[in-house]
Amino acid sequence: MITDRLIATDRLTVNHAEIEGRTGEPVVLLHGNVSSGVFWHPTMADLPERYRPLAPDLRGFGDTEPLPVDATRGLRDHSEDLLSYLEALALGPVHLVGWSMGGGVAMQLLRDRPELVRSLTLVNPVSPYGFGGTHGVDGKLNSPDGAGSGAGGAAPEFVRLLSEGERGADSPFAPRSVLDTSYVSEPLAEPDRYVAAMLSTRTGEDHYPGDSRPSDTWPGSAPGGRGVLNSIAPVHFRIDDLERVEPKPPILWIRGAADVIISDTSLFDLAHLGALGVVPGWPGEDVCPAQPMVAQTRAVLDRYAAAGGRVREVVVEGAGHSVHLERPKEFLAALVETLAGA
Repeated sequence: MITDRLIATDRLTVNHAEIEGRTGEPVVLLHGNVSSGVFWHPTMADLPERYRPLAPDLRGFGDTEPLPVDATRGLRDHSEDLLSYLEALALGPVHLVGWSMGGGVAMQLLRDRPELVRSLTLVNPVSPYGFGGTHGVDGKLNSPDGAGSGAGGAAPEFVRLLSEGERGADSPFAPRSVLDTSYVSEPLAEPDRYVAAMLSTRTGEDHYPGDSRPSDTWPGSAPGGRGVLNSIAPVHFRIDDLERVEPKPPILWIRGAADVIISDTSLFDLAHLGALGVVPGWPGEDVCPAQPMVAQTRAVLDRYAAAGGRVREVVVEGAGHSVHLERPKEFLAALVETLAGA
């Protein structure tokens, strides 16, 4: 039985989901942006008995204490929250599984405290060079101020409907519509609990999407210093030396081939939308190319492997951004193989 429990840490109070009475090797499952640990419940239920699955809500999501996000630290507010959570539960090295933004949090913890990571599974993870505003496999900025990334890229209508708790699908910007068309490649059979999890997201300048500032560079805004989307802007978040960590736990990178969020042609990347004519005024490929998110992740993980780490990439055909929900059997098989081999 999956239950929620509040955990007091030395940084904040964390809500997490656990299976009552389960012991064994801890597997910590980190959710993505505009979601909560609820997105991991099916995986928790399916994991073999030898593992102890734990799914904490990140700050500003679910029922975890909604402290503000200092985006100038990149994802370190979240990764240091995670560290304090592991310490509060007296967990030793853990298997870390990070989906989307949670993958970035997991990479940050691995970068800072590799001895705490027994294995790392990245599920459609944010690029090690953040989200938006970069080009090339080495994550070069399109503009020094990070224009084209951060809170200014959020759709205002989505933010409004999210903050108002909209549960319907009359608007393409409604959370349920975004779940059906972007989080997954095909609508889920039981979407209500996931919509409710999305609606647990705190909104505002300290949370989602954050603040922004004007820019002289297209599309006219640059990341601010507060909130979630700015914490994954490339001027604040950058993991370009993962190959240096020691020890090097095995890494599984698993992703859906039909992902439209984390992609080399992401429908959430303003530069790619500009190339499609959706966002007006795009200055062209030479000035503002789209971010090759998948290629950037592959380049970083290739360096990790070349430095002696074990990396396995698994691409699941037909699955989108939430491969763990869309193709649970394939996902679980790859995950358990990684856990058992660590």
